[in-house]
Amino acid sequence: KQWYQRRVAITAGGVPRKPGMTRDDLFNINAGIAMSLAEAASKACPDAMLCIISNPVNSTVPIAAEVYKKNGVFDPRKLFGVTTLDIVRANTFISELKGTPVTQTQCPVIGGHAGVTILPLLSQVEPSCDFTDEERAALTVRIQNAGTEVVDAKAGGGSATLSMAYAGARFAFALLQAMNGAKNVVECSYVESDVTDLQFFSNPLLLGPHGIEANLGMGTLIDFEQECLEKLKPELSGSIAKGVAFANQ
Repeated sequence: KQWYQRRVAITAGGVPRKPGMTRDDLFNINAGIAMSLAEAASKACPDAMLCIISNPVNSTVPIAAEVYKKNGVFDPRKLFGVTTLDIVRANTFISELKGTPVTQTQCPVIGGHAGVTILPLLSQVEPSCDFTDEERAALTVRIQNAGTEVVDAKAGGGSATLSMAYAGARFAFALLQAMNGAKNVVECSYVESDVTDLQFFSNPLLLGPHGIEANLGMGTLIDFEQECLEKLKPELSGSIAKGVAFANQ
């Protein structure tokens, strides 16, 4: 009821992941919730930017897109899967490993928002850092599994909360700044895309008054990153297809 004429809508409904839960378990619970929220938003505030936090993002964003398409209000510039927590974690882990100031460390993270689909581009970190092959492989896996690390550490008490709130706020504030005229606002997000052969993909985006002003792609990948990209595609493709099928059943 409070969504009418809102400029930005953020959906975070759903249950958190718990130890032992598979992605299928999470999907079976949260997909219906995500679909209901998208249905409500498409009718109450169809022109608003829709930022989806509800997991599994790899599937809930395609669900929302299908709902918006059915209702004739889909604008790919305005639908975002919030993957900012992956960037925050990558920046933090790199800072700890290399001693760079965390507030000045920036690592783009592409792909999706779960496990192997998360691909930090360590070759593009700013300020530039050198990584051994062992460091690169270990750090990539830690960033991919950071969510599970938190779930296990909380031992049934839920998943990431404060860090997710911070990441969600960071993305929302960046989007609002761009909508209000700020220039050169760049954030990674999971959106409908033609960067790869996948329908949805996360990478750096230039944000503007109408949402996505330009998709900045993923730049030049080193061999290790290219191999990881090819490995993540089947997993991400399956998650996208699952979301689309659920929305159209």
